[in-house]
Amino acid sequence: MKNIIENRDHRKLGKELDLYSFSEEVGAGLVSFHPNGSVIRYELERFSQKAHLQNGYEWVYSPHIGKAGLWKTSGHLDFFKENMYAPIKIDEEEYYLKPMNCPFHLMIFKNRQRSYQELPVRYAEFGTVYRYEFSGALHGLKRVRGFVQDDAHIICSKDQIYGEILRALKFSLYVLRAFGLNKFKAYIATKPAEKAIGSDSDWEMAVEHLKKAVNEVGLEYEIDEGGGAFYGPKIDIKIIDFAGNEWQCSTVQFDFNLPGKFKMEYRGSDGKFHVPYLVHRALFGSIERFIAVLLEFYSGSLPFWLSPMQVMVIDINSNRSDHCKKLVRKLKEEDMRVELSDNNDSLSSRIRNAELRKIPLILVVGDKEVEKNEVSVRCRFNPKLKGSYSYDKILEIIRVEQNKGKPQIIFED
Repeated sequence: MKNIIENRDHRKLGKELDLYSFSEEVGAGLVSFHPNGSVIRYELERFSQKAHLQNGYEWVYSPHIGKAGLWKTSGHLDFFKENMYAPIKIDEEEYYLKPMNCPFHLMIFKNRQRSYQELPVRYAEFGTVYRYEFSGALHGLKRVRGFVQDDAHIICSKDQIYGEILRALKFSLYVLRAFGLNKFKAYIATKPAEKAIGSDSDWEMAVEHLKKAVNEVGLEYEIDEGGGAFYGPKIDIKIIDFAGNEWQCSTVQFDFNLPGKFKMEYRGSDGKFHVPYLVHRALFGSIERFIAVLLEFYSGSLPFWLSPMQVMVIDINSNRSDHCKKLVRKLKEEDMRVELSDNNDSLSSRIRNAELRKIPLILVVGDKEVEKNEVSVRCRFNPKLKGSYSYDKILEIIRVEQNKGKPQIIFED
């Protein structure tokens, strides 16, 4: 069991597959993604962004720093300062690296007068945030100091709040299950004993909304007493990894405090101004942690569409390099990530190298294959796929595999 755990550890896989690195020169808990890891991240972000845009969200971008007054208004300097980096002085004013994206999204909403007819407004962003974690708590990609949240904030009226919580929860579960993840546990985190804003009655009302939503989607849950954020309770969905450890990913959070603190308002159907309600939510949670979870779940052998390199074309001898280059070009035209191996290493060595890199499809080309306009196939995702195939047939197989296992964009509302 110890060897299995070690071999599936994302930190070991990250080195073996050349996905990412940390260095003392850059700083503890600050990850640098290499080209291979960046491909995985790019595919996850591309899927997520498209899913958001097709399901009623609008995309926004926000700065990495904000003035101290912004974090004072939000309450972060009063309730979250120990998790924030030290201030930066610019033009005699203090700025902070953002620990969360929410104040920026609220300011975008406030930029002009709003009507009830516009609600709900759903803003989404891949926002890089920075939080101070004790060095002893850092753990590969699963706990870092700089990370990207697939963050969203839903601004709505009181009568829309439950529907938006339920919708966000369904979206979270859809994303986790779309990647094959179905072993998780739900928690409802309640009001912190000391650092919190808002009345007990507001918190109790919000917790009841969260319980109702979790029950409606059929999730069992536990109460995390005092585990809520300072501005509201939340639903946490924690992935259970291969070793039985729980890792926070998706979050759906009720917030009845920040809209008032930021003096947000919209004109209602009665012609009067009202303070909206707010839902914070993340689906992957942090992209770094989600990549770690996927690496361990799949033991590094990611689905074809997520694999950093999808196809290796091996030219048995360099006399056929022009022929192989044409094949590589055809595959790239099919939007494949493909590499040509035409060095002087032995065939067995090159195949072994491709297998260690967990490249799902290996195409071998020699004199016999060139004469027949075929390729010899070795395939991780389908061991029965052996022997030689025509170019047209292998392209057909690749097209099918590219879509197989790739999450569908629309979820059931």
